[in-house]
Amino acid sequence: MTNIQKQKQQQQALQSALWSIASDLRGNMDANEFKNYILGLIFYRYLSENLVDHANNVLLKDDHMTYQDAWKNNEYKEALKSDLLEDSRVGYYIEPQFLYSSMIERIKVGTFDITQLAKATNALSDSVRGFESEDDFEHLFDDMDLNSSKLGKSESERTKLISTIMQKINDIDFMHADAEIDILGDAYEYLIGNFAASAGKKAGEFYTPQQVSKILAKIVTLNKTNLKTIYDPTCGSGSLLLRVGREAKVTKYYGQELNSTTYNLARMNMLLHHISFKNFDIKNDDTLEKPKHLDLKFEAVVANPPFGTKWSADEKFIDDPRFNQYGKLAPKSKADFAFVQHMVYQLDDNGTLAVVLPHGVLFRGAAEGTIRQYLIEEKNYLDAVIGLPSNLFFGASIAVCILVLKKCRENSDGVLFIDASKEFEPGKNQNSLSDANVEKIISTYKNRSDIEKYSKLVKLQEIKDNDYNLNIPRYVDTFEVEEEIDLEDVMRKIRECEAKEVELKKELDVYLKELGLSYE
Repeated sequence: MTNIQKQKQQQQALQSALWSIASDLRGNMDANEFKNYILGLIFYRYLSENLVDHANNVLLKDDHMTYQDAWKNNEYKEALKSDLLEDSRVGYYIEPQFLYSSMIERIKVGTFDITQLAKATNALSDSVRGFESEDDFEHLFDDMDLNSSKLGKSESERTKLISTIMQKINDIDFMHADAEIDILGDAYEYLIGNFAASAGKKAGEFYTPQQVSKILAKIVTLNKTNLKTIYDPTCGSGSLLLRVGREAKVTKYYGQELNSTTYNLARMNMLLHHISFKNFDIKNDDTLEKPKHLDLKFEAVVANPPFGTKWSADEKFIDDPRFNQYGKLAPKSKADFAFVQHMVYQLDDNGTLAVVLPHGVLFRGAAEGTIRQYLIEEKNYLDAVIGLPSNLFFGASIAVCILVLKKCRENSDGVLFIDASKEFEPGKNQNSLSDANVEKIISTYKNRSDIEKYSKLVKLQEIKDNDYNLNIPRYVDTFEVEEEIDLEDVMRKIRECEAKEVELKKELDVYLKELGLSYE
């Protein structure tokens, strides 16, 4: 079974379970609200299982007792608290009565109520207060309002609904060891994708499809097995950061996300994928207006910024070291190049930057043209331009491109253009990239190959002659010559058909006369 097939199989199983859960909540609230409950409960279940597994198989392995039994002994209890809080693989503790499995048992016998879940999430947050992991667990469950009347008018109604959801989540197979999908990220995209109208948001703004993530990840990790740092300034659910971690060993993950709900999801996703709280630093704020990691440079930078979003373009940024070299600020109506400038500033000299952007960044003029020219002519940072197929992102049917930038380019005399826009697997609602599509892009980038109607290594002088317009068709000719039409042959065939028609009419007329009928 290929990775794509395995992904589809796991996604179908996950989606089937989520659809069943969503059906219970759909009549009560819109998608943007109920996804918070589903994902929050999935994460709480994971935290419970992760803690018990670590306690039983590591901390208590030689004591031959379970976490629940050890907790009954005050000496063991205090030792467990200390060890769990200090252990980089955990960083929190959950009292046995508040474990997900314990609450499921109470649901089965009818002794559970929703206040117990509220106490459980509050107790988890309280357990890390004053410890190193506090910032990474703070407010994680704030979006899961268990007192909301939308869950039910009475406490018993809310308890009944949440109990049903918890039981269904308990039946989901997380498939940790064999997972080819980003469980929380895929769950998020699926929920938003199917209920986008009521949620009023686009999944593409917060989640990058796995195959697109794979391209970015393989590019920034090319010829590298270890990365000290990886950074995503618009990290969404964190799926792109995690994808890079599959391609190389990452020491520390950095990210920033404006949407507080999605920021919580990114931290959940890191922890769910066994990234220690010590090994990631994700902040919640506007990256352009209030960047949180400006004192750092990163070996790899990846991003899928929100397309064409607005920003202030305030005059104060003219003196900002991220923007002051270019002579112009990105326009207020389109922050695409502001994100690029920000990422270039944070890129280390030995690093690689790969970013997904709308095609407009390749050819729009005015301030964007000035910024584009500076990056190419003055800095020579642009390494490649890759055109992708349309309709890869849910809620964004436009074709997008990937810009690859490096401060110290190995091949500094030209820019590689790849037109991969026509190579994809069509889908009913979304197109997708196959493993072969991805591999062709990566191998072409790696070898900087000239492939007819697909890629071309373009000298900087040619780009200059085109006024730094990077529109891919200017450099990669994908024109297909249509077969010549022999008009004389066409007319001959028409005359033959007409003659044949006359003969058939005569023949038909004979038969009709025999029947006493007329053709007319």
